Amino acid sequence: MRFLRKAGRDILRGTPGDVPPDPRGPLETACFPLVPYANRIGHGRFRYGGEDCTVPLNFGDHPHSLHGFGWTAAWTVAKAGEDRVLLVHEGDRSWPSAYRAEQRISLLENGIELVLRVENLSDRPMPAGLGFHPYFAREPGTRLRFKAQGVWLTGDDLLPERIAPAAALGDWDKGSPLAGDTLIDNCYAGWDGEAEVTREDGSFVRVTASGAPFLHLYRPPELPIFCLEPVTHMPNALNRPEGMASLGPGQALHLAMTITAG
Repeated sequence: MRFLRKAGRDILRGTPGDVPPDPRGPLETACFPLVPYANRIGHGRFRYGGEDCTVPLNFGDHPHSLHGFGWTAAWTVAKAGEDRVLLVHEGDRSWPSAYRAEQRISLLENGIELVLRVENLSDRPMPAGLGFHPYFAREPGTRLRFKAQGVWLTGDDLLPERIAPAAALGDWDKGSPLAGDTLIDNCYAGWDGEAEVTREDGSFVRVTASGAPFLHLYRPPELPIFCLEPVTHMPNALNRPEGMASLGPGQALHLAMTITAG
């Protein structure tokens, strides 16, 4: 997605209108899908179904595999109307099993709804995870509020090490400023599926999700943006006892996100 605006104001961080499509990659867009896994797989390696599996290290010299395959893949338009579109992505050969991903995007009066689905097309079980990666503008005075049960703190390798109280990096339950000079790139567990961003001028953006028990918060101190990523599993889940969903042949996993503004 290149932009989402209401009454001329960006709801999500917008790609400049005079920039051709995909000139700088998905990281410069407003939102992209995460499929068939979200966030990081440590060093691009994991074990599943008794087999050692590898996936490409897909982000320069970063030591881990990031965000799945759908964020850099070409999606086919299956259906399109004035206010909605259905996009399809056929599974990457790097994954243990063949899959089909669908992304349905629908415009609402005051926002947008996105539904992501992945189906196992093979005759054996398949690990599966989903997420959305929307970017928001971090203006002076921007505040964030959401509820979660805990936050995963990371080591120097940015992989989860231990769970901490949800307020360890900010009192988001009561609403906390997003200003800060340190990196937040952490996954919140036990998220209740709702988050609200408020601005100094009284405007707000609400994010709601179903099928996402985790919310990944990304706040780079050097950039005026932040990300709220509803995801189905924690980073590096395939290398942890918590694991991620396993789909039998023909089974599917769903995730929905709605973003509204006022």
